[in-house]
Amino acid sequence: MNPAVQELIADEPHRILQLGDTEVVVLGTAHVSRASADKVRALMDTGAFDSVAIELCESRQRAMLDPDAIGRMDLFSVMRKGQAPMIAASLALGAYQQRLADQYGIEPGAEMRAAMDGALDRGLPLALIDRDIGLTLRRTYRAVRWWERMGLIGGLFSSVLSREKIDESEIERLKEGDMLESTFSEFAEQSEDLYRTLIEERDHYMAAHLRRLAAHPDTRCILAVVGAGHLPGIAEQAQDTLTPPDAILDALDQAPPKARWPKVVPWVVIGVILAGFAIGFSRNPDIGLQMVTDWVLINGGLAAIGAIVALAHPLTVLTAALAAPLTSLNPTIGVGFVAAAAELFLRKPRVSDFASLRQDTTTPRGWWRNRVSRVLLVFLLTTLGSAAGTYIGGARVFSHLFGG
Repeated sequence: MNPAVQELIADEPHRILQLGDTEVVVLGTAHVSRASADKVRALMDTGAFDSVAIELCESRQRAMLDPDAIGRMDLFSVMRKGQAPMIAASLALGAYQQRLADQYGIEPGAEMRAAMDGALDRGLPLALIDRDIGLTLRRTYRAVRWWERMGLIGGLFSSVLSREKIDESEIERLKEGDMLESTFSEFAEQSEDLYRTLIEERDHYMAAHLRRLAAHPDTRCILAVVGAGHLPGIAEQAQDTLTPPDAILDALDQAPPKARWPKVVPWVVIGVILAGFAIGFSRNPDIGLQMVTDWVLINGGLAAIGAIVALAHPLTVLTAALAAPLTSLNPTIGVGFVAAAAELFLRKPRVSDFASLRQDTTTPRGWWRNRVSRVLLVFLLTTLGSAAGTYIGGARVFSHLFGG
């Protein structure tokens, strides 16, 4: 090993991996530490490396290099493709990062930027070895039970809505992992499934990527910059010489299989409710009419409440109330899409809303004040209201058939 490199990493968390003829220096960094960024710059200055690998995926790299990109999104297309929840989650994670920056004067990921700049300045190959964040979140979401999902979502957004300062214990967690792990660390410690998808699978993924990089004939010394918490897992998995790295990457790049029941259940519910209407009218038109009235009032009312909570335009509230009873009987379109489209038409986001989106979403008030994030809130809250209305209204419909 280069003596200068050895001296620089002596007091830093690290692993030295010998993968065939290639030496890999895996530096464990603190994602919120200026010292880590300085150490990466010093290592790059030694000139000992012919390749650089960092714990980022393409989407996270884009977000780092162009933090305002999310503000240029096509909101209508986002909602039509069902990506509103993912965009909201990305904004929430970004808000958490911004709170750190504002509170402690820290730039999360500065060491990754230092590695990228160092590779670019020296013309070295740069490898992004982490799995796509969207795929990781989808696999994580699918891996846990439905009641645990509610805790995950609640934990994510409570970190945004909380007015409390981020305490030192959170900073210490960040020094051992990354934003994903720190946000969900409490749940990861309690859930084996969550730990596997959020941490263990990524260790496998990054180790396989390093093995593939090391197999390149022109590569002799790689600097890999990862969160310190990943060091043990990567070091262990990199010793797997039996499974081809491409096979590991292909397996871990697979989107989780979609369960069939979420597609079937809405149609079953609709069939049951429509059957209830038919039975009610066949018994007595007055009963049938009361069932329909209750359905409209409950479903439309709860969707409208969701729009009101989102501080939607009054006409958007009315749209949600009128659309929800109908869209709930048609799984191909949701009231959230209809209500958000109405809000977009009535209150078109301004250039300033897109420009200030990242900063506005760091505070609870900002989510409601910014027209872009408010559209997302309209989509999410009217969808939630209508979903509750479907089951509550359905129960009320059948209560009429059994003497309720």
